[in-house]
Amino acid sequence: MEHVAALTAELLETDRTAGARRAAPAALRAVATAVRPHRGRAGAVAEASGADAGAVTDAAGAGAGERSALMELFQVAAWILFDAERHGTSRRCSRRALALARTLPRESRSVEPLVLSVLCLQEDHLGRPAASLRISSSVLAGRELPTRVAAIFHVREARARARLRQRRRALRSLSAARELLADGPSAGDPSWTWWFDRSELDGHHGLALADLGDLDGAAALLYEATAADGAPAYRSLFPAELASVLARAGAWRETDAWLSDLVDRVPDVGSVRALNALARTTRTIGSGPRIPRALRHTTADLTQALRRETAP
Repeated sequence: MEHVAALTAELLETDRTAGARRAAPAALRAVATAVRPHRGRAGAVAEASGADAGAVTDAAGAGAGERSALMELFQVAAWILFDAERHGTSRRCSRRALALARTLPRESRSVEPLVLSVLCLQEDHLGRPAASLRISSSVLAGRELPTRVAAIFHVREARARARLRQRRRALRSLSAARELLADGPSAGDPSWTWWFDRSELDGHHGLALADLGDLDGAAALLYEATAADGAPAYRSLFPAELASVLARAGAWRETDAWLSDLVDRVPDVGSVRALNALARTTRTIGSGPRIPRALRHTTADLTQALRRETAP
């Protein structure tokens, strides 16, 4: 159990500081090591990345503490692999985490909502907002939730409703999340909710407004979300999405200034989702009318930087 907990802590630190792009290979190795310690490394990694069956069966004879540690490892791996755009493997890890959670006493299952929140985000990211909404709404309709957990699921609900063009209901969900967050931490909040702060809410609020077509409002909130110091590495997504919003709005001068700053930072971007968002922005600019020459040069520089970072 101590070994699994140490692997999880190491993954969390790598993801927080360097991002999913650097943490994903270690996540696969950690899962393989925890589940099949007696197998060869190559076979174990292949199984961890490609198979569904086995993890819960292997853990069936373990004590609750060990199963809880394995659940947290699978949850962390699922998040990292999601942000690395390794969606099939991420889903398998999420399913394993949920299956393990449901073998534990209810008081030991505080990580289960976190797994579901990642699945919500993943469904929305993959263009399936109705599936995301089903998960978030079912969680919110269930048992009484700690304050920040409820706020997180209101945000997930809002993002899905924005994608579905349910403007009024999306804004209502965002307002509920903001009110809950304004109350500050509560004694019942799980420790894993540490990352859900004002900047996180501003970023998702901005992305929801972008989906609703309010590009000015989206840009203002995304600017706020990018201003925080010491943010975890995955939040490089918000500056990348701000560039996309500016380009969609045809704000070419602002887009050029923002992208010029981002070009040199591409090697440090740890979120594959963020890199892909920047790539989409270059395509938006490429198809735009009357693009200024300076922005075309900046976009070409960004495209080259992205190719260097994403080359096999």
